[in-house]
Parts: sequence; C-alpha cells; structure tokens
Amino acid sequence: MNINQYLESIGHRFGKDDSSEHTFRGDLEGLITTLTEGVELTNEPKNVSGSGSKPDYVVKRGEIPIGFIEAKDIGKDLNHKNYKEQFERYRKQFDNLIITDYIWFQFFQKGKLVHEIRIASIVNNQIKPIESNFPKFENLIINFCTFISQSIKSPKELAKMMAVKARLLQKD
Repeated sequence: MNINQYLESIGHRFGKDDSSEHTFRGDLEGLITTLTEGVELTNEPKNVSGSGSKPDYVVKRGEIPIGFIEAKDIGKDLNHKNYKEQFERYRKQFDNLIITDYIWFQFFQKGKLVHEIRIASIVNNQIKPIESNFPKFENLIINFCTFISQSIKSPKELAKMMAVKARLLQKD
C-alpha cells in the first residue's frame, strides 16, 4: 500500500458515523509494512514493560521492540491538553515513538520531538493529500523503523538496559 492508496482508503471511511480511531489501524499497519522491510506491527499489544502503558502498536524487528505508535482519531489535535498526561508518560517511557492522527505524525526520540509532518489535510470533511511531503514522510518512517535506541558505554548501563528488556519479556 503506497501513501496515496493509504489516504484513499482512510478517506473513504473518514467522517462516517461508525468510524473511530480503530477503523484506520489496519491501513496504518499496511502502510508501514509496505514502506519498510523486516518489521512487524502488533496492534493492541499487552501491557508494555510492566508499566500499565499500552500504546496502540509495538513495532518489532524479529522479537525486539524498536518503536511504539499511539494513534488518535483523524483530525484530533495531538497537542490538546486531554492527551497531555498520556503522551508525556509515553515520551518518557519509549525511546522511539510516533504519535499520530493518521495524517499528522509526530516523531519522538528519547522524549524529544524530532520531526512532525502532515501527509494530508482535512478540507470540507475530505482527506486531501499533501504529496510534496510524501518523500520526507517515507524517509521518516524508514528512520523510525531502523532506530537504535542505546549504545552501551558501561556495565551499569548494560545492567539497566537488560532490566528493561527483562520487563518487556516478562509475561503478564
């Protein structure tokens, strides 16, 4: 699924009475797995790292989580105060995070906003592609899916990293 097909698909269902943020999840998964190689997305993963946090997706290479995605309904203001507590918690907990409304993407690394991009806008209740942003968006998604969060510089850092990984592997 390329970006135009993705936007056409979500645009078809956008604004219908029975659509919600969950309606578009398969489309986003299809887009990301098409744009990248060797990644797998899990929609609605179990509790992540024993913290009570459950982002909408975990992105993995093999068995290793490399990123997380939280999605809100199309057109929602991602900077709205209603999301502040949840997004702050996710930014602190996840080194590689996307927060999106399916057309507006915010990329965070180690808690800091590093990029944001819109691949479409809403005009007269319709999704209108912003094609000039497609190449940059593709590069951002590829970069997100190849992110390496840590380099080990000491035994103490290794111990901390392994403790986090152990919590990720722990069964609920």
